[in-house]
Amino acid sequence: MSDQSWMNAAIEKLEADFHRSSDTHLIKVPLPALPQIQLYMKDESTHITGSLKHRLARSLFLYALCNGWIKPNMPIVEASSGSTAISEAYFAQLLGLRFITVMSKTTSSEKIKRIVRYGGECVLVDDPREDRVVARQLAKELGGHFMDQFTYAERATDWRGNNNIAESIFTQLAYEPHPVPRWIVCGAGTGGTSATIGRYIRYRRYATQVCVVDPTHSVFYQYYHTRDASVQLRGGSGVEGIGRPQVEPSFLPDIVDTMLQVPNAASYAAIHFLEELIGKKCGGSTGTNLYGTFAIIAEMLRRKEAGSVVTLICDAGELYRDTYYSSEWLVEQGYDLTTYLRQLWTFYEHGVWEAAHE
Repeated sequence: MSDQSWMNAAIEKLEADFHRSSDTHLIKVPLPALPQIQLYMKDESTHITGSLKHRLARSLFLYALCNGWIKPNMPIVEASSGSTAISEAYFAQLLGLRFITVMSKTTSSEKIKRIVRYGGECVLVDDPREDRVVARQLAKELGGHFMDQFTYAERATDWRGNNNIAESIFTQLAYEPHPVPRWIVCGAGTGGTSATIGRYIRYRRYATQVCVVDPTHSVFYQYYHTRDASVQLRGGSGVEGIGRPQVEPSFLPDIVDTMLQVPNAASYAAIHFLEELIGKKCGGSTGTNLYGTFAIIAEMLRRKEAGSVVTLICDAGELYRDTYYSSEWLVEQGYDLTTYLRQLWTFYEHGVWEAAHE
């Protein structure tokens, strides 16, 4: 089979997989104390590979194939905090390609299991800042392709539409009381999601604004306010999937309308709160999203605004049974969720956003 014939067959397999998939649900979350506000959560955990990154992985493969970067039998190498690697391992297996991912050694064991289940291989590094360097070098040594989500996430997705996450959200809101949301709230790992949503909003000329939430131990918030691309931190963010120790090329601050920093304890509290509310365990980044969304809604109330707000369920909480959902782990890490849980329930039940102090 020629390279062109192989590429055609590979794209056909990706398209067939896409057409076998349904869109993800947009869940309406009741806010009984706030009838003027409608809250929706786009449940990306229902993708076959379990996360928001399924869309990105498919786009990255199509982008690389159409650019002629992937050849038959070529190993695929990625740097990831886990979820993108799970999805890329799935697509690599679909195309019969070897897949290797470089990740922090703190990545959840369940994510590693899922990568291996799809035939992927994991290389663990001590410092998350090394993941891209190691992945690039590994791809060079193997004669493979470095997918590099942190560079290409913002350009691989068709932000004008083609059933991207932004178009899906607005389509699903069409028959709701406020079909054009006042805010969409998301986190940033690569920055690809905020770039896609922000560009789509501008292209369609909607009045919606984009808020990006960032863990405290991440550089994106500081970079947004200073534009100092040299800022770095040691270690991971503590919220798998979002936050980075250095500024990534795919994060586009000019598309973002505002950013909020969210303490990790608040993120963890928010997923425990959400489980009681909707009966579903979600990952830590979903908690970051929800906590930031409540802060945004509180600001809307202060301004006497009505409307809808959308945020994302990024992945399932089953990946984090041994960490965010483990009382022993929380105690070992020094996290007390009591204050933030009280803050969240007070807002939900009474519409009052009280200051929280750890």
